[in-house]
Amino acid sequence: MWELVKAGGWPMLPLLLLGVLALAIILERLWSLRRSEVMPPELGEEVRNWVARGKLEPGHIESLRENSPLGTLLAVVLDMRKRPRDQARERIEDAGRHLVFRMERFLSALGTIASAGPLLGLLGTVVGMIQMFLGILDHGVGDVNQLAGGIGKALVCTATGMIVAVPALMFHRYFRSRIAGYIIEMEEQALALMDVLDKRAAAVSVVQAKQRQSGR
Repeated sequence: MWELVKAGGWPMLPLLLLGVLALAIILERLWSLRRSEVMPPELGEEVRNWVARGKLEPGHIESLRENSPLGTLLAVVLDMRKRPRDQARERIEDAGRHLVFRMERFLSALGTIASAGPLLGLLGTVVGMIQMFLGILDHGVGDVNQLAGGIGKALVCTATGMIVAVPALMFHRYFRSRIAGYIIEMEEQALALMDVLDKRAAAVSVVQAKQRQSGR
């Protein structure tokens, strides 16, 4: 293995560093984008029950905001519960964009690695081929088997670049798709909470109207 690394020359060093960085990003995003971390089970139903029982204390909303990305979005809905529905929807969309930005942390770097890996591998191969042909100019063709071995070693960089880039590209697209799915589900939870808030507000209005009538 070490012989292959030495055969690839200096471009192998940045390629190996990119590989390590890509692996670190993939592991970190796999851990951070767990469903239990982004969308804790039963959280949406629990918040809807809070609303139905009228337990909307500021402490509950703040703890919800710090709970998870889903909790953050539901806290925004609760913050906007006294505003018109169209204003609440705009605020929810803004919050959703911020959450996407947070969940896509490091994904730009992962996409860059996926793009740069093959190019850096190709650069290493070109540098190796240039060095080999310069050697031929100085010393002649010599042994054909040795020449073929030199070409094979020069291609090590290209292979390494592909090995780094392919998993990085696959996980980059996987994480983007996973985040898009989470956002859709979180918006559904937010809309369901808005419906519960509207129903409760309508029920409170009816009760207040009856009280005013009975007071007369």
